[in-house]
Amino acid sequence: MVNTKFKWLAMFLLTLGFYSQVSHARDLAEIKADGVLRHIGIPYANFINIYKESDKTLVSGLDVELMQRFAEHLGLRYQFVEATWHNSITLLTGRNASYVNDVVVKGHIQHEIKGDILATGATILPWRKEVVDFSTPYFPSAVWLMARADSTLKPITPSDSIKQDIKTVKGLLKGREVLAMKQTCLDPDLYNLYNTDAKIILPVTERKLSEMIPAILNNDAELTLLDVPDILIALEKWPGKTKVIGPISENQEMGVVFRKDSPNLRNAFNLYLKEIQNSGEYNLLVKKYYPSVFYFYPDFFNTKSQ
Repeated sequence: MVNTKFKWLAMFLLTLGFYSQVSHARDLAEIKADGVLRHIGIPYANFINIYKESDKTLVSGLDVELMQRFAEHLGLRYQFVEATWHNSITLLTGRNASYVNDVVVKGHIQHEIKGDILATGATILPWRKEVVDFSTPYFPSAVWLMARADSTLKPITPSDSIKQDIKTVKGLLKGREVLAMKQTCLDPDLYNLYNTDAKIILPVTERKLSEMIPAILNNDAELTLLDVPDILIALEKWPGKTKVIGPISENQEMGVVFRKDSPNLRNAFNLYLKEIQNSGEYNLLVKKYYPSVFYFYPDFFNTKSQ
């Protein structure tokens, strides 16, 4: 009798736990029923900008406007949920996930899901695709090596091969201090940088990607990894104080991030993205925040708008 009661109790607790875990995992129908699209975003480049005005916290940026317009397209109210690079996937999926020694480590503890969609200039990386789904790519990227203007390293002369250019850049790193950041597109493990004998410096405390250039200007390191969106901003914000040495990665792309159990929301966004690309609305939105990207990546935006 005791065993029977225990089994029923165990089944009840497991069932209760199951329903409490999935209660916040919503696809398009549940989101529409609730009337709110919860957008998870990380302060980064011009994708997400957060600032204070009086006693209010305001947000702006490419992904903020894109998600606000998508919410309006669906007839929903928009809600912003601030995150960091280390907890964003957890807030979206309810579980931790990290990339350690070329292996994806998934957490076993269920956390509360705080948002429906992660749009923050996230690079589409193979390890991330194991735990989340991405939209159609909507922004080009790549990781390059940046240096202070007074560095003895000189920009490489590009060849006809991106692979050769990457090899050339890596050949310059022996003994050099390179600032990088784990669990982001600047993770040194993604590009085998420890094999270059560079002195990889990782922030002791959690740092924003926007702080990488200020860090090398402050002599925290001689060099830093940086992706295309931040490079475009850095060259404008600190003219003459930095220089681009060359590529660390091949061309990459960014996408909006979805839970794997939200296929209808993902499909709805892809259709919406295609619609505003075809109308030219999307390019106008990108131009507002990244006007120079069209000069460096004309083919990406031309093909997306056809």
